[in-house]
Amino acid sequence: MLTRLHLIRHGEVLNPDHLVYADLPGFRLSEQGLREASAIAAHFATEAIDVVVASPLERAIETASPIAEALGLPLEIDDRLTEWGLLTRWAGTVWEDLADRFPGEVAAYLDHPPELSFSPEPLDAVAARFGAVIHDLGSDYPGGIAALVSHQDPVQAVRLTLTGRSLSDLPLDKPRHGTVFTLEAGDPWIQTGRWDPPVSI
Repeated sequence: MLTRLHLIRHGEVLNPDHLVYADLPGFRLSEQGLREASAIAAHFATEAIDVVVASPLERAIETASPIAEALGLPLEIDDRLTEWGLLTRWAGTVWEDLADRFPGEVAAYLDHPPELSFSPEPLDAVAARFGAVIHDLGSDYPGGIAALVSHQDPVQAVRLTLTGRSLSDLPLDKPRHGTVFTLEAGDPWIQTGRWDPPVSI
């Protein structure tokens, strides 16, 4: 298995209309997001990382590419790191309009995220597909270190699952744009660090 994981949320996205972008095409990093990606790459420049893997969505690839380049590694893409399917239900809706268009759903998402009957994809399935990537990387890079770039809820879900916490904790201490969670292998895994890009970059 892998010995260490870096779970990374992508940088800030250019989204002037404040839409739920889910897996919609065309949502790239903002200027701030590009600076965050560069800061993450600098943070990892001297790390002994064996593989960098990203979600197939543009914002994740744009975040992961500078990391892989700084490490002299090819960037791998894995569809299993993509955004939570719940957001495809809300895609294209202005965040502030969600409560009117989907009554009760945002409150349920905040209060009971593992129990959303309306979600096209259960939260535990998100954690499972992300966890399968980590398992497969452990077979390909035994004893290795991986950096995985994904999205807020998938990163949070797999972090909770690996460290033995309940998925009901999804709203607690979520990753910001560019946050890096570092976990060391164990049963459960142990979170040994959190790094966030400087606010003033």
